[in-house]
Amino acid sequence: MTSAHTSSDAAEAVISALLWQAKRLHRGACSDAKVTALPILRRLLASQVIRDVSLPALFKQRAMIQRKHLLHMLAMEAGEANWQDYRRLLVAGKGHSVIDTDKHLRDAGYPNLWFSSFDQAQRHAEQHGGRAVAVSTQGVVLVEG
Repeated sequence: MTSAHTSSDAAEAVISALLWQAKRLHRGACSDAKVTALPILRRLLASQVIRDVSLPALFKQRAMIQRKHLLHMLAMEAGEANWQDYRRLLVAGKGHSVIDTDKHLRDAGYPNLWFSSFDQAQRHAEQHGGRAVAVSTQGVVLVEG
């Protein structure tokens, strides 16, 4: 197997994982359970994939969310303008995946404390315990224990 083949296989594995993650996030965003839907809806609003709507209004209208919104959000959280550009970078072996951050959130218990910046989350974690994780421009403290 050549190194080009290996990097292509690795890129396809990352893309496949991101598509699976978007599917899972889509299911969660459309959930009736606020504890499941609200963190994902906050991420959509923070990344400005969906604009001009409040969090409560978005929760009421969550059926309008499509998989493309989640893919766009994942791309923006990775620092890219859109999913198409992000996918091209991943195929070229130049992009990085946001899967690790989402794994921390998926494995975390409840409640988690959300902050408008990662710095705020870090300061809170240092004072009160927990683990700070960056999510786009926001921060979340995963409560341990």
